[in-house]
Amino acid sequence: MALISKKKVPYRISEKLRRFLHKYSKEIAIPLQYQDLCRYIGATTLYDRYGDDTLWLSVYYSQSDQEYIFGSLKKIYALLKIDGNMSVIDHLMVDRIDICTYGNTRPFRVRIVNKINDNFDYFYVKIADASRVYGLEIEDIMSPNRVRYLVHKDTLIEEHIIGIPGDQFIKYNLLEEVNKIRLAKEFIKFNERCFVRLLGDMHSSNFVVDITPDFEEMHYRIRAIDFDQQSYEGRKNVYLPQYFKQNNPLLKIGFEVLTYESVRQYQLEERSLIANRLRASRYLLRDIMGAMMPDEIAPTNNVINLREELAQHYNNVKFLRANSMGDILKESLKQLFR
Repeated sequence: MALISKKKVPYRISEKLRRFLHKYSKEIAIPLQYQDLCRYIGATTLYDRYGDDTLWLSVYYSQSDQEYIFGSLKKIYALLKIDGNMSVIDHLMVDRIDICTYGNTRPFRVRIVNKINDNFDYFYVKIADASRVYGLEIEDIMSPNRVRYLVHKDTLIEEHIIGIPGDQFIKYNLLEEVNKIRLAKEFIKFNERCFVRLLGDMHSSNFVVDITPDFEEMHYRIRAIDFDQQSYEGRKNVYLPQYFKQNNPLLKIGFEVLTYESVRQYQLEERSLIANRLRASRYLLRDIMGAMMPDEIAPTNNVINLREELAQHYNNVKFLRANSMGDILKESLKQLFR
């Protein structure tokens, strides 16, 4: 079983990482900062459609603050989604702002509604943590998924990732008929992606399941939604979703329907796909790793412990030369080409 040692503290964005963000147009001036949203004057509990407490609170603001905050949030949405084209914001409205009080960085979630057709979307306003920024960028490079985000000073803007929350999928959707083989295969591939790119803490509350109807069946994709444990923890098992007890129902399905040979095949398939993505984005990868390798994004003890465990796991003493989490990740990626 994987356990997180203690609550993670945010790491400030280094100058090298900020230059990377500026180069790739990820750092853009926005009209509002995270601290502006903290000026709410009240909050109410938010329940889901089943009547369960979501652990989010819906917040509200004074009349004087609301006009400025809501107007700024609509502009930020335009920057995030349509490259700052402000012609669309007249028919947008901020329907709700929620805060997650149990999260490490107490993120805000903004619900934007199109007044013409009542369609809605979300985005998040968070404290800019270097680990999370590296995680988002690596997700963009190494996974089949794309995530839009923006950074300005100490504020991170992140788009909403669509899917059924993993814990709800396990609780409700597994009671229905699912394609167990396809679902088990996707969990194995997700497990492999997380381990290769060293994304930790992927228990069922930190990923979603995206279901797409296929020709004759359903296709499943598991997507990470929380990236603040990118290359932080010092134990190998934290980077393997299979070791979190919350994910046991998905693991059990794999034991039921897959053989060892199938599991090994899917692991190698995913590693091959990641290697191809790295080749296609080699210049972007070079730049992000250039910022990450000298950066301090984890305690020294975590770096020492993780490099020792991975050296033993891969039977590769080169891990022992790593002096940072970026160095360890670089060596982990090199394993793909061996």
